[in-house]
Amino acid sequence: MLSKPLNSLIIEAYKHKRKRSLRGVDAILSRRQLLDAVAAEIIVCRKCELWITRKNPVPGEGSANSRIMFIGEAPGYWEDVKGKPFVGAAGKFFDTLLAEIGFSRENVFTGNILKCRPPRNREPLPDEIQKCTPYLDSQIRVIQPKYIVTLGNYSTGYIFSKVTLPFYGITRAHGKLYETSILGTQITVFPTFHPAAALYSGKYKELLQQDFQLLKNRLTDQKFKV
Repeated sequence: MLSKPLNSLIIEAYKHKRKRSLRGVDAILSRRQLLDAVAAEIIVCRKCELWITRKNPVPGEGSANSRIMFIGEAPGYWEDVKGKPFVGAAGKFFDTLLAEIGFSRENVFTGNILKCRPPRNREPLPDEIQKCTPYLDSQIRVIQPKYIVTLGNYSTGYIFSKVTLPFYGITRAHGKLYETSILGTQITVFPTFHPAAALYSGKYKELLQQDFQLLKNRLTDQKFKV
């Protein structure tokens, strides 16, 4: 769990969201201040052993007022080097996908379920997910997005577990819209493949592009604005 003072601030701010908009200057603390506080805890986190082998933690980045979050699995090599999510070749393709639906890194929030790179890019362990995801939960509470786009098996599986949706793998779940509630906020979950999958398979690249087009159509229909 996060430290009690930070948790209390986030919960208090969330409870006041109807009385005092978190998007306004009169909020208890601004969304940016709260996200920065979460990031500060991530930087000094020692809850699992990943801090021993990683170079830099990757708290996530983007707009604190974003209405859409993109959640991946864990930092890779270049993310670990730079301390930023979705860099390198996969990051470039992710930027292309964002541009195709009219977004950029500056007006969305991007993060992972793990904030530190697993050695040799191995898959996240259950204990690591259990210890790290309270940080992601806090980020979701602060941002209160309207859409969460999950990228890959692990992020989709985690978000589905939070909303008690059955998960049978990203191949079955991708490209569909799931209207639900998470951490007290009504959201739409949209699963798709991780951008890194496109680097190894033309099939997944095409499926990702198709999924992002479906997402764009939905956002256009709703006249969605960041």
